[in-house]
Amino acid sequence: MKNVADLFQNGTERNIYSYPDYMLLMELVVMEQRTTGSKQSEELNEYTKLNLHRMQRLNKTTVLSEKLKIAAKQVQIPQTWYVLTEAWCGDAAQCIPVLAAIAKLNPLIDFQLLLRDENPDLMDQYLTNGGRSIPKLIAVDEEFNEIFTWGPRPEGAQAKLAEYKANPDRPPYKEFAEDIQRWYTRDKTQSVQKELLVLLEGVFVDK
Repeated sequence: MKNVADLFQNGTERNIYSYPDYMLLMELVVMEQRTTGSKQSEELNEYTKLNLHRMQRLNKTTVLSEKLKIAAKQVQIPQTWYVLTEAWCGDAAQCIPVLAAIAKLNPLIDFQLLLRDENPDLMDQYLTNGGRSIPKLIAVDEEFNEIFTWGPRPEGAQAKLAEYKANPDRPPYKEFAEDIQRWYTRDKTQSVQKELLVLLEGVFVDK
């Protein structure tokens, strides 16, 4: 089990958000017609506005499977689930409400969010194919032993991204972004739930 205390306790002051505070941050940046992160553009502002609506909807409509509920409630050690994210990220908007709903089932799970661009040292330890892809979930115990990681997106969505990048005649990214959001809508959070179930059962559930 890898210990990552140096990443989180290296003297770097980090802005860490609870899930309610993160939702308030989303509302604030939308109201101010901006987004989080180092890059600002009208396109990213529009993505952020859409993401706020998606998250607000998923906060109300996400229904977790009974197996996942049981697995989450069987977690018996205090831990923190850190999620690296940004407000403009469409994958984050589709996945984070599900992760938050799982964490909420067990008081031993502390759910915290950090902005990717404010924490490059941390993000660079959890790259995906060399890129700073988000969201990225890092679960650690009280001694900062890494329990598991997940992200940046379900396997089905990751496969669609790989297919898009491999296509030499690929359409503009905006079209792909719309396509991947349709995939999430059809999926109805099931892929995220199944992957987290596998992780939780693999680590915490007595066989």
